[in-house]
Amino acid sequence: MSRVAVLGMGAMGSRMAAALLRAGHEVTVWNRTPDRTAPLVEAGARAAATPRAAAGAAEFTVCMVRDDEASREVWLSPEAGALAALPEGAVAVESSTVTVAWARELAERCLARGTAFLDAPVAGSRPQAEAAQLIYLVGGDAGTVAKAEPVLRTMGGAVHHAGPAGSGAAVKLAINALFGVQVAAVAELIAFMRRCGLDGVKAVEILASAPVCSPAAKAAAGAMLAGNFAPTFPIDLVAKDFGYVFDTAEANGARVPMAEAARRVFAEAVGRGHGADNITGVVQLYS
Repeated sequence: MSRVAVLGMGAMGSRMAAALLRAGHEVTVWNRTPDRTAPLVEAGARAAATPRAAAGAAEFTVCMVRDDEASREVWLSPEAGALAALPEGAVAVESSTVTVAWARELAERCLARGTAFLDAPVAGSRPQAEAAQLIYLVGGDAGTVAKAEPVLRTMGGAVHHAGPAGSGAAVKLAINALFGVQVAAVAELIAFMRRCGLDGVKAVEILASAPVCSPAAKAAAGAMLAGNFAPTFPIDLVAKDFGYVFDTAEANGARVPMAEAARRVFAEAVGRGHGADNITGVVQLYS
């Protein structure tokens, strides 16, 4: 078993830490608001006051926070950043959904101090984290991936090595964009078919039976009809991720017109007060 620090006790990080505990790992947890660590401490984790304190004795330090800004603070804060405390031989694992640019910069920072690094975001949301069935999308050195894989498989059902540092972040943003584009399209097409006089349930039943409809789109359509907007992937995070896709594309000379169109749709949903709803709540734009 390994000594693992998990930084960030949000919906995903807390479930990942719980999976590590169930597997028998020695887990230290940190969160910006300390009360979020209490359930993990009750389950056997140790709570640390800062990311630096959490990482000091860890073989693997996993960060799971909201965005680039939060990740930068967790790793590089002059007063409490985790990177400065990582012991020799430790592996820094960034599992947050971040930009490719930040993943690469963090990899360079780790390299400069002789620390192994992986950008290892995940495909999946709360149910998959709860079941320890996340899909890891990993960028970094193959030897480091092999070293970390037993720990990652404690939290996930699959580990895909995508390439060098930054590759995991790129694949993660592509996956989220593909999902978001489908959900945005389904939302407007349900409204389109209703405006054409179709019953919503019948329209979705027919749409979902067609070979062009993916399982993800079918599930999203069902949730939209049911009015099920309980957040597993909140719209404000969807909008943030599309912003990252756009920024990363611009920085690398790529064109992403479909992603840009979806970005505007989800930004509108946030502006109309739906940011805390699940991604399927985008259908409310057409009510």
